[in-house]
Amino acid sequence: MAPRRKGDWHEFWCSGNGTQTRHDAEECRQVWRDHIRTAFGSRPRDHWFFGGRRFRSWLSAGGPAFMNPFVGLVLSKGGGLLSLYVLHLLAREPRYGNDIMRELERSSGGTWASNPGAVYPLLRMLERHGLLTGEWEDPDKRTRRMYRLTKQGRREYEELSQMMEPGLKEALRVLQSLHEELYPVRQPTAP
Repeated sequence: MAPRRKGDWHEFWCSGNGTQTRHDAEECRQVWRDHIRTAFGSRPRDHWFFGGRRFRSWLSAGGPAFMNPFVGLVLSKGGGLLSLYVLHLLAREPRYGNDIMRELERSSGGTWASNPGAVYPLLRMLERHGLLTGEWEDPDKRTRRMYRLTKQGRREYEELSQMMEPGLKEALRVLQSLHEELYPVRQPTAP
């Protein structure tokens, strides 16, 4: 499959019914704003996931029409992929913070070693938004905290997971295309 070009990507993201129609940049951004508002009940800039700086230029008027925020998401430090993966782990079973960090390292083959400075603030933020609860194993000692998804957290995880899948696939295609361009398969030269 050939990598998508800017125009193809634009059509892919903006034609919700699979038709090959062109939309202007503002119409494309508005479709996403409306979708996020419908799916999560808040404006994108007020939502814990979409309100960060990685989506700001994409959602604002005058921002780039063809930007794939999911490519930036994967490439950004502390991007939303960590949030989605933590929700994914907690959807499978309740976990301690250290268990989450170990699972991140295990599932990435040791290439994504998370640290407490990224995971615990994220867990606190998700808890503030009502997506998970944390309970101290021993409330008096406050040594270990077990985290569980709430019903709202499970709904949010399922919606984000569905919403992000096409964008993550697009990001993988873009990264594959960049890799192929940077590291072309070299044909053996004739002697």
